[in-house]
Amino acid sequence: MWTQFLPLMEERVSLLEQAATAFSANKLSTQQHQAATTAAHKLAGVLGTFGLTKGTVLARELEIMYSREGGPERSLAPRLTTVAAELRTIIGSRK
Repeated sequence: MWTQFLPLMEERVSLLEQAATAFSANKLSTQQHQAATTAAHKLAGVLGTFGLTKGTVLARELEIMYSREGGPERSLAPRLTTVAAELRTIIGSRK
């Protein structure tokens, strides 16, 4: 099952990385914001299914930050980038 879900998980992490980059540049669109919220939510669920608890916790953290009314706080821009990179590492380590 892992190999079946891997491309979708990598796509979701890419969305989160792109959203973090756009947010850092103060160019996060409404569409990207919604996509990031959805991607984080779905990653949290699927990573838990595969026993990647740390990944679930990190994805949930992003979901909470993106779900906040008005989007993440400006001061969290570096954290968005860091967490997305950590998710990529966690997923990559399972290949």
